[in-house]
Amino acid sequence: MGVYLNPGNDGFWRAVRSKIYVDKTGLIACTNELINTEQQCMCVSRPRRFGKSMALKMLAAYYSCGCDSADLFKGLKIESKESFQENLNKYDVIYLNMQQFLIRAKNQGVTEYLEHVVIADIRKVYGELFSEEETILAAVLEQIHSETGRQFIFLIDEWDCVMRERQESEALQKQYLDFLRDLLKDQPYVAFAYMTGILPVKKFGENSALNMFWEYSMTDQKALEEYTGFTEDEVKVLCKRFDMDFTETSSWYDGYMFTEFQHVYNPRSVVEAMSCKRFSNYWTSTEVYDALKIYMDMDFDGMRADIVQMLGGGHVKVNTRSFRNDMRNFKTKDDVLTLLIHLGYLAYDSQSGEAFIPNKEIIEEFENAMSVGGWAEIMRVVKASERLLEDTLSCDEKSVAEGLDKAHTEVSSILTYNDENSLGCAIGLAYYSARKDYMLIRELPTGHGFADVVFLPLPHTGKPALVVELKYGKSANTAIQQIKDRHYTQALENYTGVILLVGINYDKDNADKHHSCLIEKINK
Repeated sequence: MGVYLNPGNDGFWRAVRSKIYVDKTGLIACTNELINTEQQCMCVSRPRRFGKSMALKMLAAYYSCGCDSADLFKGLKIESKESFQENLNKYDVIYLNMQQFLIRAKNQGVTEYLEHVVIADIRKVYGELFSEEETILAAVLEQIHSETGRQFIFLIDEWDCVMRERQESEALQKQYLDFLRDLLKDQPYVAFAYMTGILPVKKFGENSALNMFWEYSMTDQKALEEYTGFTEDEVKVLCKRFDMDFTETSSWYDGYMFTEFQHVYNPRSVVEAMSCKRFSNYWTSTEVYDALKIYMDMDFDGMRADIVQMLGGGHVKVNTRSFRNDMRNFKTKDDVLTLLIHLGYLAYDSQSGEAFIPNKEIIEEFENAMSVGGWAEIMRVVKASERLLEDTLSCDEKSVAEGLDKAHTEVSSILTYNDENSLGCAIGLAYYSARKDYMLIRELPTGHGFADVVFLPLPHTGKPALVVELKYGKSANTAIQQIKDRHYTQALENYTGVILLVGINYDKDNADKHHSCLIEKINK
């Protein structure tokens, strides 16, 4: 076993013997189908903490020749697949961690350093097949294939670190992409390539610089949805095993969604929550919120309004197609929002083409970013939201209406009330602090329409549920009556206890008091 050539199975061995291991070996059946096909080059992009390196260690353990991994996969899902024995430890694997090369190259060129050390490692096995003077990795592999017929599987981690950490150096980026294209495009020695990072393949103009790669990204994971994070069923098993509440786990870490798998969880955060027996924001332990703030403060038309809308629980339309897949070249707010989707700060519904903030963990990241300046009016609404919730729970209708008027005054320069949807986003923001004890659901299906906003209490909080109906230019009484007439409370099928019916109306023509509120208490 070498450093870069056939690195062995130690990395996956450590994963399997860990206290928490979720079996994702079904991914291997997907990659086996692509070997030596037109789709043999995959670029799989996901946010940090979504198991990218874990997947590569698993693939290295499975494909690398020179080691016996049969026992390591015993009892795992892939063992029952027909292709398991066909490719097990049958290929020469070249494993490249680009972050490592970027750090170690220092004053030397990144690709020059990479080729030097990888060729040196390959020489230990195939040195007699190529010249001592050869310095080009692609040429070395061509010669080995010519002499032996051997094909290679390429596993590339952190492929995009050059784009992320050398944002200003377009010349370096182009040189790096040229290296990858020469190494992998239309080469007979390539059996399969699996490349992973946070960003999809870099575009120059309208075209991908590595057009031989098939993209699997946070806007469309295609057949890899199940392997992007933890699924709902997998999290339920973990919650039962560690005696953790599933509803609260969902509130903290769920929210990423795809076509088939509508509930995908941040895997690393779930593992930490189960291990620590405590729900918390585990993103802040590995990255400061300044990174998010930079993008939130970009001055594109409508950007701040979109962020406020999402903070209030709303969804915003995003055109993801113009993004150039880097962290520097932005032409529209859609480019920035698309980057935030790839970074994991936003989730994306490909069916509606909308982005939204997925869960409580990420909401806290936005709050942290806003707290350091530039979002003073929104932070005032956030800080006042705790009192607004207290007034609502005590059924103080007058104070609730006054609190909503104040919140509207703060956000009116950013978010314009023009319909019940924008009103709903503003109300969601005004009740921001409720998310500590509640799960906020916008437009909950009821069988007789949609309840505008529902606050469902998390277990063990002892607080009532809130069903909020919003009206624009009508009356709070009309809102309450609609909740009753359409039996919205029946949608809370698994909830028993006190429910507060909250009717809110916004009257733009009433200069003294824009909001009115009625609150009724019922038992279910």
